[in-house]
Amino acid sequence: MTEQVLRIAVIAGDGIGQEVVPEGLRVLDAVAPGRFEYHHFPWGCQYYLETGRMMPANGLDQLRSMDAIYFGAVGWPGVPDHVSLWGLRLAICQGFDQYANVRPVRLLPGVPSPLRDATPGRMDWVVVRENTEGEYAGIGGRNLAARGPGSAVAIQAGLFTEEGCERIMRYAFDMAVGRRRKVTSVTKSNAQQYGMTLWDEVFSAVAADYPSVVTESWLVDAMAARFVLKPETLDVVVASNLFADILSDLGSALAGSLGIAASANLDPERRYPSMFEPVHGSAPDIAGQGIANPIGAIWSAALMLDHLGLTEEAARIMNAIETTTAQGTLTPDLGGQAATHDVTDAVLRNI
Repeated sequence: MTEQVLRIAVIAGDGIGQEVVPEGLRVLDAVAPGRFEYHHFPWGCQYYLETGRMMPANGLDQLRSMDAIYFGAVGWPGVPDHVSLWGLRLAICQGFDQYANVRPVRLLPGVPSPLRDATPGRMDWVVVRENTEGEYAGIGGRNLAARGPGSAVAIQAGLFTEEGCERIMRYAFDMAVGRRRKVTSVTKSNAQQYGMTLWDEVFSAVAADYPSVVTESWLVDAMAARFVLKPETLDVVVASNLFADILSDLGSALAGSLGIAASANLDPERRYPSMFEPVHGSAPDIAGQGIANPIGAIWSAALMLDHLGLTEEAARIMNAIETTTAQGTLTPDLGGQAATHDVTDAVLRNI
């Protein structure tokens, strides 16, 4: 029987996104030759400087028929960060209701951690981030600046709905059932007495439907310390848009570098294409030098394959990544001297 050809939207974006996305495509073609039809979209900050938009007005319509979106990075000097982010990445996440952002945190073999007693066995958890509501819902505004210097007022409102809280929590619990059966909820409900207390109440209600899963609730400041002091106690961590964003970056730094951090922006109901991207951003300071770490992009490609049902191919990529880092083929952000292509070449040899 002929295997389905999967249509992948490729948006390399800005900076090192232009460098690491092609490396990920090399790996995809190696593990599943002939399975992918790539559709490249030149959207990003350069597109904005030329057109005044980060992507065309009908950009979502162009992506809608794709099986998945493979994304690089967004952001470049000369374009305000809030313009680039809301004009492209967040426009896709919001438009396609990719409400589950999944960020695995794992210490790979051979990768040094800033924690003195870190081991791969102690550092293996997943941050599940609510991705469309919360503090990044985009609700608010600025006003009164016309009254003169010092008069401007800015209001940034967090949006928490019972439906939004419940669906991300159920996703986290379902994931925990296949892991070590523990979910930790992170809030700041002692200070944010409306949205965060709703989050706590919904978490308690959802937990009652998963009696086999151990649950706990922590305040975000205490959880930041726990990431550093007791990482072995974590399994699935679920949090709001802002808190999970910060904590997942902390976790990736503890696991060696943001350069290895992978993520998935998922529509679990599969109404729309999901998007897969490394976490590291566009990194203008090293763009064009050939030293960007491709592991985050390659790992994100593995997450994409797993979502598309190619679980064996995804496992082969992860095994090859672990073998590569264990062999000491590391880019400068991990203390090595390998170039971007060198790391991908090693991954391809190990597949």
